[in-house]
Amino acid sequence: MRKIEIDETVLEYEVRGDGEPVLLIHPSVFADALAHPLYREPELSDGYALIHYHRRAWVGSGRGDGPLDVMRHAADARALLERLDVDRAHVVGHSYGGLIALQLAGDAPERVNTLILLEPALRPPAGGRSQLEKVMAGAMQELRAGNRSGFLAIFGDALFGEGWRPILDAAVPGAFEQAVRDVDTFIEEQPSLMAWELGPQLVGAITQPVLSVIGTRSPPFRSQQRELLHSLLPQTEDCDLDTGHLLQIQDPAGAARALAGFFKRTARVGDR
Repeated sequence: MRKIEIDETVLEYEVRGDGEPVLLIHPSVFADALAHPLYREPELSDGYALIHYHRRAWVGSGRGDGPLDVMRHAADARALLERLDVDRAHVVGHSYGGLIALQLAGDAPERVNTLILLEPALRPPAGGRSQLEKVMAGAMQELRAGNRSGFLAIFGDALFGEGWRPILDAAVPGAFEQAVRDVDTFIEEQPSLMAWELGPQLVGAITQPVLSVIGTRSPPFRSQQRELLHSLLPQTEDCDLDTGHLLQIQDPAGAARALAGFFKRTARVGDR
């Protein structure tokens, strides 16, 4: 990957393909889990410039000073587009990356053509929040015992469903081992994830077309998060995949078709 200086640190990035730019903002845990499965899908690889980068403190990107929060990650994404001379891009965010995509769309609406949210990590309703807190408590016991792989296994079983590891290993080789190395960054990001809100000021600034993608095998609170999106951003359209939270890892072709179709229906062409 190439390296670029942004806000006194260095981020890794790459651009694959030609055409309308698409910025891919990866989730926590698996930093290549969004881009790498989509690279192999002609629906996107033919006709689009896919911009993949490692967020601050992930994989080989520098950390810099200050907190690892949604606002800073959004500022990094905006700076990356500016440095690459991308006037406007389709912006795709998965899980935690979905929050960053929302923040970017509100902070710099002139940079965002369309907004695609793959199960964004919006604050779940009370029942879902209690479930996640229980899972995290059990996973943290493993981490405190020095078992970083065990931490990820518990977290993954709860969020991705049983049998997720072979699917991940086949789609993104080495992703689990890299996630073990990135556990500290994942933990550091959690307070910002839990505190972030899609508030009125941000909502008022987001006028772009929005696509909500969820897996039909994901927990019910994902549908409740989608309902929240519709209530705040009524321009939101829906797409369901026969997957869990791994979405484009479990069904890369379906995800690519959904994204490309949405781009063609709604987007203004962004000059690069």
